[in-house]
Amino acid sequence: MIDVLLGLQWGDEGKGKIVDYLATSYDIIARFQGGPNAGHTLYVNGQKVVLHTIPSGVFHAHCLNLIGNGVVIDPVTLKKEIDTILALQPDMLSRLFISQRAHIIIPTHRALDAASEASKGNDKIGSTLKGIGPAYMDKTGRNGLRIGDILADDFEARYNRLKEKHLQLLNQYEQVVDWQAWEEDFFKAVQYLKQLQIINAEYWLNNQLKQGKKVLAEGAQGSMLDIDFGTYPFVTSSNTISAGVCNGLGVAPTKIKDIFGITKAYCTRVGGGPFPTELMDELGEAIRKEGGEFGATTGRPRRCGWIDLVALKYAVMLSGVTKLIVTKADILDAFKPVEVCVAYDVNGTVTEDFPYDVCNATIKPIYKQFPGWENPTSKSTSQENLDPAFISYCNFIEQFIETKIEYISNGPGRDQLIHLK
Repeated sequence: MIDVLLGLQWGDEGKGKIVDYLATSYDIIARFQGGPNAGHTLYVNGQKVVLHTIPSGVFHAHCLNLIGNGVVIDPVTLKKEIDTILALQPDMLSRLFISQRAHIIIPTHRALDAASEASKGNDKIGSTLKGIGPAYMDKTGRNGLRIGDILADDFEARYNRLKEKHLQLLNQYEQVVDWQAWEEDFFKAVQYLKQLQIINAEYWLNNQLKQGKKVLAEGAQGSMLDIDFGTYPFVTSSNTISAGVCNGLGVAPTKIKDIFGITKAYCTRVGGGPFPTELMDELGEAIRKEGGEFGATTGRPRRCGWIDLVALKYAVMLSGVTKLIVTKADILDAFKPVEVCVAYDVNGTVTEDFPYDVCNATIKPIYKQFPGWENPTSKSTSQENLDPAFISYCNFIEQFIETKIEYISNGPGRDQLIHLK
């Protein structure tokens, strides 16, 4: 049985904490897409840890952790991450497995990413410049290198062929990127990765399922960044919805049971792209400060706005979410009134459907207002002592998106999570 956990907005929904909490009920945590642009933040013994590639179950001694074939891996980033975790969890390598089919980010992928983004000028898509898009392009273009390739005797020759292709592409751009400075660390990291458990992951995972093991598939980024269904072209390079689990891990759809979808109690977005409920005023800045909305991976300030139920209902539909989790509810304690977007005015037509071409449409959000709540959710320890006004806010969200809220996260701590019955 596989359960899935994914973000329903533009990323940064607080997935790391939730996976860390749920991990006690699972035998295996598996990442199925994305790359080191992910930033899943955990607090371990009061220490902040940001995971980029390694699954968020790594701090649970009973959990095996799989980096699936749908992930693209930067060997340098992965080695640094392992070094950080080993200081806190010395046995982690015995519980970490990597699919031999996962693709590799090489230094010239990063150079292409930087040069391409710089060339876009005002049309930048908000890339994290980590080489992820170019790596996925080589994957679909059938030019990529995979983790299994590092074990081949001619790996360096394969690497050089791909690098030469990239250098020809780089000649098209004005920006010069010093990618040569990254090569030494890259090859050192590749040598390190050779000692890790590189496996035929689809067979391994399906055998684990036959043995009755419980698996939680961990998504990165968010549903509104999905390459097919997100705010294209301001999207990531992978399928971030539940459909990505099957081709990102090598499992059949019939293996999937529950799908946990995570949303903040408001909305954020990093980088460019449409954001219908964005607040470009003092209120938006107040939400950013109250929520500490700066990227876990990049440090970039996040754009902020009220929760968008049109986009949320769309994301829930796409993934078949069975259990909704609302994070950062405590941030809204500071705001009265609280608003939620319930429809769009798109070029003069009111709709509750998410538009195909959201980038070029003129969208005005239509809001429903709630008075806010007197008793802070941050001080609540159970459903019984949540403010009635907050419960009414939750009930409205449930009715609108036709999905039950399972948990409310009311603070950064591991224990700050309320199960709604």
